[in-house]
Amino acid sequence: MDDRTEQLNRTFAALADPTRRDMVARLAGADANVSELAEPYDMSLQAVSKHVKVLEEAGLVTRSKDAQRRPVHLDAEVFGLMAKWIERYRHEAEQRYGRLDALLESIAEDETTETKEVS
Repeated sequence: MDDRTEQLNRTFAALADPTRRDMVARLAGADANVSELAEPYDMSLQAVSKHVKVLEEAGLVTRSKDAQRRPVHLDAEVFGLMAKWIERYRHEAEQRYGRLDALLESIAEDETTETKEVS
């Protein structure tokens, strides 16, 4: 497995959890420290830190040291990799739907022709 595939696996696995998806959505608006991230959840700071660590290992967030504060930053670069992967399969799906539309149109035209010939 190449590095990009492993990165995607870690990223999608991290985002499989609704709490982590919510954290990513909140970090899209602004950086936050672990205490701020923990506010809306009924869980310990240790549990929130574990979620942040999973996001960090997936490359979705980074932490920096800002005096006494350790803000968590969303790293949007990994979303580009995800978007490319999703776009590839979206394009393939659109091509399949295009072929299906053409087939259905062809069948409808054949039925219309048959109906006119019978009349």
